[in-house]
Amino acid sequence: DVLDHEVGLGAIQKISGAWHFKRSERFNGRLTGYTWQINDGFTSIEVMEELLAKVTELETETLMFRCDGRACGKGVQWANRVFHQPVLYGRDDMQRYRVFSIGESPRYLLLIYAAARTADRQYLHTELLQIAD
Repeated sequence: DVLDHEVGLGAIQKISGAWHFKRSERFNGRLTGYTWQINDGFTSIEVMEELLAKVTELETETLMFRCDGRACGKGVQWANRVFHQPVLYGRDDMQRYRVFSIGESPRYLLLIYAAARTADRQYLHTELLQIAD
């Protein structure tokens, strides 16, 4: 369970010496997160695209935010400050981030982040937040 959980709906950037999202919202609810290392010759972007295809088949999904590459901000900040998973730190140009709103009652937020350090170190991180009433 999380209280006042910040969800980034904009790039992460440094403002007056501190890291902040360009835009964000805060939610209460139940958060579940997973981080996978991608194996067998697939890239994190390929796996993310497969997952996105499934998400967009849902009738109640709404894309709230998306960014690719350097437009997301610094990958090290996403890895360490946002997701608290240092393993996600990789090349800024290879990162992808999406936030979807799914359903109405209950409402969920699905966050998907793809990162790549090297061809052999590809990662996908997802978080599903069931928003409390």
